[in-house]
Amino acid sequence: MGKITGFLEFERKIEDYAPVEERIKNYKEFTQPLKETELKNQGARCMDCGVPFCHSGCPLGNLIPDFNDAVYKGKWEKAANILHSTNNFPEFTGRLCPAPCEEACVLGINEDPVSIENIEKNIVETAFSKGWITAQPPKTRTGKTVAVIGSGPAGLATAQQLNRAGHLVTVFERDAKVGGLLRYGIPDFKMEKNVIDRRLEVLKEEGIIFKTNTHIGVDIDANTLKENFDAVVLSGGATVRRNLPIKGADLKGVVQAMDFLKQNNKRVDGITDLGEEIKATNKDVIVIGGGDTGSDCIGTSIRHGANSVSNFEIMSKATPERPADQPWPFWPMRLRTSSSHKEGAERFFSISTKEFIGDEKGNLKGLITAEVEWIKTPGQRPTLKEVPGTEKEWKCELVLLAMGFTGSEMTVAQQLGLEADSRTNIKASAKNYMTNVPGVFVAGDQRRGQSLIVWAISEGRQAAHHVDVYLTGSSTLPLKGEGDLPRV
Repeated sequence: MGKITGFLEFERKIEDYAPVEERIKNYKEFTQPLKETELKNQGARCMDCGVPFCHSGCPLGNLIPDFNDAVYKGKWEKAANILHSTNNFPEFTGRLCPAPCEEACVLGINEDPVSIENIEKNIVETAFSKGWITAQPPKTRTGKTVAVIGSGPAGLATAQQLNRAGHLVTVFERDAKVGGLLRYGIPDFKMEKNVIDRRLEVLKEEGIIFKTNTHIGVDIDANTLKENFDAVVLSGGATVRRNLPIKGADLKGVVQAMDFLKQNNKRVDGITDLGEEIKATNKDVIVIGGGDTGSDCIGTSIRHGANSVSNFEIMSKATPERPADQPWPFWPMRLRTSSSHKEGAERFFSISTKEFIGDEKGNLKGLITAEVEWIKTPGQRPTLKEVPGTEKEWKCELVLLAMGFTGSEMTVAQQLGLEADSRTNIKASAKNYMTNVPGVFVAGDQRRGQSLIVWAISEGRQAAHHVDVYLTGSSTLPLKGEGDLPRV
């Protein structure tokens, strides 16, 4: 597997970035690919480790040692086949996944882990460039129809798998273009939208029907959809944003991160009808929230030409190393510094926003914070305590709330009479992804809550298998751990 001594001979290497002063001038992707020999060396680092914990770290169960070995040997088409046997869209995960597989890599116990994500991206990009990724329409049709609500990664994975099983699949998307948060949420500098479009062409050639500008639950009653299709799969996102209910939250200039990011995606796409403009140009910007969405807001604000960008995180500053209480191979809550953080933002930890300050016209002009500390008691959840005498006023004209999501929109679920939990996740059987209403399934964020793109694809694949069983009595669609090595 790989080169027996590869992990001893070669150091970890990933793609370089274009210089900051160049990349912030536009919204293009700015990674600089490795040479083929360098990629082979990275594949060679994959150890013959006996038990590949990377499999369990990956929500898709990707056959990681297998495609690493193929890359090391220069068998790129074989690598692409292996990769696509478990992952419908490695061009998405290869750019956007936080790579839990790498945190579970055996080499990562005492060395830098194998650069799995970067290898994955280069496999699929090679496959596209060589013309190996082509449509695979089913040889026969079952005559069964399936409606998929939502065209994010969960919906697209569900649709492709069910279409390949021979069912007639229609994907409904309320926005003008397909992709969900991949298109309207992820900044173009992290993934240009032609990456989505080229995959969509394959899906359309395979026979999947896409209906955009169609809001199920608003434009079409969900029950009407259920009556017209043999099965329905809900695969929308967890799109209800978390608010900050403090004084001044209604001031002009206090903006939800996804409103800001979505508008900029449309602006980059050349759309001019954007409604009220939200831009960071010549403003002091504060981003509240230290996750990926906050990072995306930072990079976008810098490209707008903000005067300054500060990032607030209520949690304590983590360490770059794996915490002692989060041992390998579990996912560690370590300090992560994104490319956007390195473009000029200043980060502040253990800080809580208490009040937004406005001028006489209702415009945001500043905010007040206090430092906080987390009190840990054995056997109990940590509690938050404000540090006395640490209040501080900050100047800002734009605040972006990037504090995550509280759950799913419930219009469709209510129309169909679906059961939900306290977090507005739609309840579904863990065995078959079916809700309390026969023939109605759910996958992705609407089932498990806000999560990763790689989990969304995994959920879509799993749900598709169970929908196929519901429609036909059995299924050849693989479940996790059962990749079938199809042609890409």
